Amino acid sequence: MNLTEEPEIVNWPETHYVFIEKIGPFMNTAPQAWGEVHRNVPAIAEKNQITKYFSLYKMGPDTYRAGVSIAEPPVELPEGLQYEKFPGGKYSRFVLTGPFSDLPQASGRAWQLAEEKKIPLRDDFAIEYYVTDPRVTPEPELITEILIATE
Repeated sequence: MNLTEEPEIVNWPETHYVFIEKIGPFMNTAPQAWGEVHRNVPAIAEKNQITKYFSLYKMGPDTYRAGVSIAEPPVELPEGLQYEKFPGGKYSRFVLTGPFSDLPQASGRAWQLAEEKKIPLRDDFAIEYYVTDPRVTPEPELITEILIATE
């Protein structure tokens, strides 16, 4: 697994976020949520400019949001999708290079590193930002940022 061990402090901007939310174990809810989002991407993109793909997640209870950011507040979203203006904020960023199948292990390691380095965390959603497009990027070259909310 190719994960940076030294986090970089970054600021995630306020973002218009369209998503599907699922509650329960991430191994079950994440694929379900992404399946629904991907089925709706053509309809979202019809009237809205998609700028990023990312997920938000929180533990206790396990809450997973799969979604896209859009350039402006949404116009005519498909039924079942939710929207919020995500406030963003300060995050500790770890970068994974490699397949999405490494994400569970990489995310666990990022949280472990945050604890080991005594990074002051805030109670907010963590982010998985999919920097590269898996439709055109070879699996070993995929880049995913794991961002943990930091005080």
